[in-house]
Amino acid sequence: MEEKLRNQVKVYVREYYKKVHGHKKVLEYIPPSGKLLGEEELLNMIDASLDMHLTAGRFNKTFESKFARYLDVKYAISTNSGSSANLLALSALTSYTLGERRLNKGDEVISVAATFPTTINPIFQYGLVPVFVDCELGTYNIDAHKIEEAISPKTKAIFLAHTLGNSYDLDKVMHIANKYNLWVIEDSCDALGGEFKGKKLGSVGHIGTFSFYPAHHITMGEGGAVVTNDSKLHKLIMSFRDWGRDCICPPARDGVCGKRFSQQLGNLPYGYDHKYTYSHIGYNLKITDWQAALGCAQIDRLESFLNSRRKNAELLTKLLCDLQDYLILPKVAEGVNPSWFGYAISIKKTAPFTKQELVSYLEYNKIGTRELFAGNILRQPMIVYDDVNFRIGDSKLINSQELNSSHYELLPNTDFIMDSTFWIGTFQALGDVEITKMASTIRKFVDAKTKRN
Repeated sequence: MEEKLRNQVKVYVREYYKKVHGHKKVLEYIPPSGKLLGEEELLNMIDASLDMHLTAGRFNKTFESKFARYLDVKYAISTNSGSSANLLALSALTSYTLGERRLNKGDEVISVAATFPTTINPIFQYGLVPVFVDCELGTYNIDAHKIEEAISPKTKAIFLAHTLGNSYDLDKVMHIANKYNLWVIEDSCDALGGEFKGKKLGSVGHIGTFSFYPAHHITMGEGGAVVTNDSKLHKLIMSFRDWGRDCICPPARDGVCGKRFSQQLGNLPYGYDHKYTYSHIGYNLKITDWQAALGCAQIDRLESFLNSRRKNAELLTKLLCDLQDYLILPKVAEGVNPSWFGYAISIKKTAPFTKQELVSYLEYNKIGTRELFAGNILRQPMIVYDDVNFRIGDSKLINSQELNSSHYELLPNTDFIMDSTFWIGTFQALGDVEITKMASTIRKFVDAKTKRN
């Protein structure tokens, strides 16, 4: 009876979707990012609602399994956002169970200043010291050749994002990490499905992180994931995500760990319920089964989404390639297959126009643009007005209250990115019509400013 009623509901849901959402709408404004939802996504969300399970359940278990299989990793742990994924990844590395490899206050983490803030925030939040290395132009990723000179005896980890879905030099990064016994966190929130020499981004370092916000390659509305091949790190990530508890038993399931009343931990009495034993100062960063249900439908469409994003990026390059006297277009290293979160464009210093002029023109013509996230994060109010410590390259420790122009000069490409770089959309809801309009609008602006025609 239940299955019959459920199927009847699905018939009405399909009919509703086709009548209300089944027609592609003309985009008056071309956004830089967005989602593409279909009938299966709505069906899954309704299916999850009929379960009335509320918290993570069968759909979450399915999603984590599918996600791990797609990335070819042993473990995938869902969480409520990409920012939480980054927090969990770094939190796991602060665990006392890691011994000498544990990240302690004052230890250093290699990163970049041209990034999203929640790649950096956990470093500050745990009292660690970010060490900022300059970026390459064109890829907007870390200049891997400058990493080694930034390492000191206090360096314990490398925490970097693959910018806009384009991979940094993972061979170089992992070589340095192995040489100096450093942890590597791959922030792949903007890079799901990207590849480096045939390996999925996020699967090469010790921990990978992902975001499922609507702007990303697949969406849960809000949501994220952390992946690893290390069983110890997997348990630690789970602990920090689930209140810091020691037990691995899922909610509403007892006895999975096999030692619920048969051990003594900390200063607790022997046999204290393992489900209420806490080994870390953790959080509650789980997702709901509605989110997981949406993710299950989205991941089945991921390859088609990636194909659309790559096609869109290729078309933009084809249509803009003759403007490279004025514009820096995205660069892709050998062996890299990007997943294109967005399409970055930089205005050359010699161009007779500025980024702001071009961006204003595009926005006026209803084409959405975005900054390359924080630009130079050292210029953001969160740094300027707070009291934090960091290093730049091989410099000595710097306090944010000491910041001056000489410090910004240590990151020339990062400052250039802040002043001269923006990005436009490649996401899967865009097609040739929208991409061609975007390119022709840029060409019209450049032609007018340079009097090319």
